[in-house]
Amino acid sequence: MPTTRRAFAALAAGAAYAVLSPTAPAHAAPRRLVARDDFCHGLGQWATELQDGGTVTASRGVLEIDVPSGATVWFRRRLEGPYLLEYTATPVSEGGANDRVSDLNNFWNATDVRSPGDLFATPRGGALDEYDHLTTYYAGYGANYNTTTRLRRYVGQPGVRPLVLDCTEPLLAANEPNRVRIVSDGSTVQWWNNGRLVFDHTDPQPYTGGHFAFRTVWSHFRISGFRVWRFTPKHP
Repeated sequence: MPTTRRAFAALAAGAAYAVLSPTAPAHAAPRRLVARDDFCHGLGQWATELQDGGTVTASRGVLEIDVPSGATVWFRRRLEGPYLLEYTATPVSEGGANDRVSDLNNFWNATDVRSPGDLFATPRGGALDEYDHLTTYYAGYGANYNTTTRLRRYVGQPGVRPLVLDCTEPLLAANEPNRVRIVSDGSTVQWWNNGRLVFDHTDPQPYTGGHFAFRTVWSHFRISGFRVWRFTPKHP
C-alpha cells in the first residue's frame, strides 16, 4: 500500500531524537542527505541580516546567535521539496544581556517577490516588516516574550502576514533543547519539536521550494545538527 504524507510524518516522529538510521525502512526514511552543517568551519553556508548588530558565529559544532533585536540567518542554498529539515536549538538563559527566552522562529521555502531569482539580490536589515515581501512559511515558536506559537503563510505583500495556525502552547523552556523537524512535501507543511507535531497544514497552493532561515528577536540560541534530507514519496 502506498505510504501517504501523514504516514511518513508519523514514522518520522518516531525517530525525532536521532539522525535517521541507514537501516530504517525505506518507506520511513528520506533517501538522501542533501545538505548539512556541523558548524565547525564558520559561516560560509549562511548569510546574516541583523537589525541592531549582535553576534552570529559558527564554531566547535555550534551556531551561536546572540542578538539584541531582530536577526535572520539564511541558509545560502535554495532547497527544493520534498525534503525533511532538522536541527537542534537551545535557548540560552545564563544572565547575558540577550538571554531572553523567546522566538525560536523559522522561514522556509522563501522567495522575495522583488528578486525572485535571487533571494540575496534584495538587501534586508533584520527588522520583521522587511520580510513582508517574501512568499514563505513562517513558524514562530515561543514568540512575543514566549507567549505565542503560530504558523503564518506570507504572500509577498507589505503588511500582510496571513495566520494559518495559532497555538496557546507549547512554549520554550530555558536551556532545554528543541529538536526541530520541518517537512515540506507538496501540499503537506509540518513543523515538529521533540517528537511532537506542532503545525500540520495542508496548503492547496503550496510553496514547494525556496530558502530556509533561522529567525529570532532579542535572544540567545545555540544551534547544532543542521541536516536536510531529500526523500521520494511513495504516495501517487
